[in-house]
Amino acid sequence: MIGPMIGPMIGTDDVSTILSSGIRLTVPLAFAACGEYLAERAGAMNISVEAMMLGAAFGSIAVASATGSATAGLVAGVLVGLLIGLVHGNLSHRLEIDTFVAGLVLNALVLGLTGYLITVSDFDSHQVSQVSVPWLRDIPLIGPPLFVERWPAYLLVVVVPLTWWLVERSRWGLELRAVGERPRAADVTGIRVNARRRQALLWCGALAGLGGAYLAVGEVGSFNQNMTAGRGYIVVAAVIFGGWRLGRTLLGCAIFGLADAMRLALPALGVELNAQLLIAAPYLLALLAMLLLTNRSREPGALGRPFERGSP
Repeated sequence: MIGPMIGPMIGTDDVSTILSSGIRLTVPLAFAACGEYLAERAGAMNISVEAMMLGAAFGSIAVASATGSATAGLVAGVLVGLLIGLVHGNLSHRLEIDTFVAGLVLNALVLGLTGYLITVSDFDSHQVSQVSVPWLRDIPLIGPPLFVERWPAYLLVVVVPLTWWLVERSRWGLELRAVGERPRAADVTGIRVNARRRQALLWCGALAGLGGAYLAVGEVGSFNQNMTAGRGYIVVAAVIFGGWRLGRTLLGCAIFGLADAMRLALPALGVELNAQLLIAAPYLLALLAMLLLTNRSREPGALGRPFERGSP
């Protein structure tokens, strides 16, 4: 019954609109996923990416409202993400708190703190400017979705290849991969294992912060309670789905973004489906894709395992 209903309703303009929405929903995930991918390759399972995105979303709107500059808000979001990455790294490596516990505590803390602050704050709406690329925006179907975007989205053109180069080609990336695979061997060669992991968490914090800030001052223009709605966990799932390969990780983000776009678009197109099913569909799709594809790749050998010099 659904097929005949959708067929005549969706035209070229509708498809372009759905693609535009899917790309906008994918962009914040892609920023955060680049950071999470690098962190996990270093062996640091960063559950606090949800806190990074949510805290950055709040911080970006707060600063944008105080300064009148959405760009200042974007920078503030990156700094908030960095701060949470710094806290997580020190909790895990200096205080030796289990990294999963530290991440979950930070997620709960930021969710509660932002939920309280939004009730006692009054922020204005702010958005970064939109950029339209001449000629390319006129390409049928894909032109508007890809080439009419808020300007921070185009930073992915730099962030994605830079992340890949750092992990796969730089000396620092070689050391990151070493501490993610065989930290004891890396330690013997003089690499500071936990220092490298903390650096990876900072990179993750900066990019997750950029993703959260983009969601707030790029797309929505305001902050809503729990506005990330578990997207940080989806980012972690995307890295696993991608088999710890950057290209496949970004594909996982795109799958979730498009599924989320369909969830929003189908009711507007008059397609009647169970509301709870539509809300759950993107998460179910991400879970299904992860279950089907994760067994094809091997995780970093020391992923999520604490390192203590001198322990067996």
